[in-house]
Formats: sequence, structure tokens, C-alpha cells
Amino acid sequence: MTFKTEADSEVADRDEWSYAPVVGVGPLRFGMTVDEVVEATQVLGQTEVSECARRAAIFSPTWKVEVHRRGVTPSLPAVTAYVSQAVGLFCIAADAVHGPQVGHDGISLVGRDLAELERDAIAHAEAVDGHFRYTPEGYAGPDDPGVVMRGQLVGHVLRSRPLFMVTRDGANTEWDSLPSEEYRHGQSTTSHDPARDER
Repeated sequence: MTFKTEADSEVADRDEWSYAPVVGVGPLRFGMTVDEVVEATQVLGQTEVSECARRAAIFSPTWKVEVHRRGVTPSLPAVTAYVSQAVGLFCIAADAVHGPQVGHDGISLVGRDLAELERDAIAHAEAVDGHFRYTPEGYAGPDDPGVVMRGQLVGHVLRSRPLFMVTRDGANTEWDSLPSEEYRHGQSTTSHDPARDER
């Protein structure tokens, strides 16, 4: 089954990946090595592996595996996976435009207008007498510490770029484990530029 959302006008279809807390997303399982991540994501597209800058001495060397969707090149990575030497795969980011669709309790999380996602999270929490959570940046999402919502500017609209995570290398929370590269993916530096895709 595939989804089409407003955020993927350049992409005909999105893969649908399942999420299991503390286990993984789609074909990716937390704890995988770089080689295992590359092998598991071959179904989606080509991969590029690079070493991440160390932002804190507590963290062991970390690698970034960027997965570019076949037939949509050049483009931003559809999925970016972060692998720590100490704990293996600990973070999976889904691009708002090219990433697979991932849901949580029936709510689609990828490429959503963040205001709409907040309304859906509140409505779902009220309907099930449950909860939702805000990130330190103020983005609403599921009441699951393993889902960290981030914003990605797509055109003039801020869309959801969820990170699916476990803690790494002695960090206390998933937020503390956030890869430094994802801090740079904030509201403006990940903006989608269709002209860039045509170059």
C-alpha cells in the first residue's frame, strides 16, 4: 500500500513502513551495523555512508547512512540512518518529501503540516483518553519517547520530519541522543528546493 500526500508532489508514491517502539522502522532494526543498514535499505535506493562530527566526548564514533530513492535523483535523502560504534543503529530520520510514510496509532507522521499533525495528536489523545507530547522545540507528536518530531521547511510550509530513536552511548533520553546533523535539519536548512532536484 502506498500514500500520496501534499508534501510529495514530485514523488508518485510513498512506501509504507511500520514502526515498532524500541525495535525499528520498516526494514531497519535498532542495533544494526552500518553494513546491515546498507543491505536492508537496498530496496529503497542507493546509499552514501559518511562519518559524523563528534559533538560530545561521551558519544562513540557515529556514521550517517543516507538513502536516496531510486528514480528521484539528485534529491535529498529519503531516509537518513545514524549508527553508533557503541550501540549500532539508534536513529532513523524520514524526509518530509521523499521519505516513506510511517504511522503511529493511525496517525501519519511523515511530511505533515505540523499544525495539522498537532490537531490530530490532540484529537487522538482525547478520543482514547491518552496523551501526546511536545518536543523541546514545540512540535507535537505521539506519546512515545522513541518518536522525536522535527520540522523541515518544504516550500513555504513547515512539514514533519520524524526521527525514530533509542538512546545511545549513555545518554539519558532520545532528545539527548539527537545526532548533531539533525540539529542542522531544523526549520530552514532542510528546505526542499525543486530546482536543486533538477540540477
